[in-house]
Amino acid sequence: MKDFKSHFRFNKRERSGIFFLLLIILLLQAGYVLFLYFPIAKTKSAFSEDREVQAKIDVLKEKALQKDSVKVYPFNPNFINDYKGYTLGMSVDEINRLHIFRKQNQYVNSSEEFQKVTLVSDSLLAMISPYFKFPEWTQKTNRKSEVGNKIAKNSEYDQNSIGIKDLNKATSEDLKSVHGIGDKLSQRILKFRNRLGGFLVDDQLYDVYGLEPHVVKIALKSFKVIEKPDIKKININMASVEEMVQLVYLRKKVARRIVEYRNINGGIGSFDELTKIEDFPSDKIDRIKLYLTL
Repeated sequence: MKDFKSHFRFNKRERSGIFFLLLIILLLQAGYVLFLYFPIAKTKSAFSEDREVQAKIDVLKEKALQKDSVKVYPFNPNFINDYKGYTLGMSVDEINRLHIFRKQNQYVNSSEEFQKVTLVSDSLLAMISPYFKFPEWTQKTNRKSEVGNKIAKNSEYDQNSIGIKDLNKATSEDLKSVHGIGDKLSQRILKFRNRLGGFLVDDQLYDVYGLEPHVVKIALKSFKVIEKPDIKKININMASVEEMVQLVYLRKKVARRIVEYRNINGGIGSFDELTKIEDFPSDKIDRIKLYLTL
């Protein structure tokens, strides 16, 4: 018991130390309570400074976006490369038409000629033509380029002075007189004509692989189907698969499905029934009907 009491006996210095320790603990506890109940409010000035900084950041972002945007300077449209054409909004076909035109050592000398060659839309032309910069001599004279004259002759065809040629008798050289048709395409047209046995309607020229619609439109100013070939029509209810595939518009798997369809349904009563067959080229039904009979 005597030893137990000795643990609670302190001299004057020890009692002072214990007192100050307890005082510090109480002060810390009181400070913590005050902090919880009376939080430090943010000053209004600090908030206003953040807004000013954010405004500066927004201005810098806008300037950065302006630097990233493509700025168009005046240029000669005869020398548009692939990247330049892409940034201007031109399609791949429009850019290629200009390149083919330039390979013939020809130049466009006006916005109108540029549109005739590239076939860009009116809206795109209106956007980019203000930046066109042609040589000075083109602005002082009304002289058109040789290709411009050629396009004009094909587009504004004078039937009385030249005359329309028969599309079924046209030679490779005749076809190459059309702007946009070279050796390869002229031979392809002749090969397609031979496979058909001859063109029955003018619009069949659109079916030649690789021939651009605008080139066909120009070609039909000079060539028409005048003498139609004598075609032996295929009886769709009697023909075999091998006979049907002789028609260039029908693939072998489609011919097989036609035979299966007529076997299941007891025959084909109208050409419209053909459009129900899987993979049948319905967009060319008007052409195909010219070679079939029921």
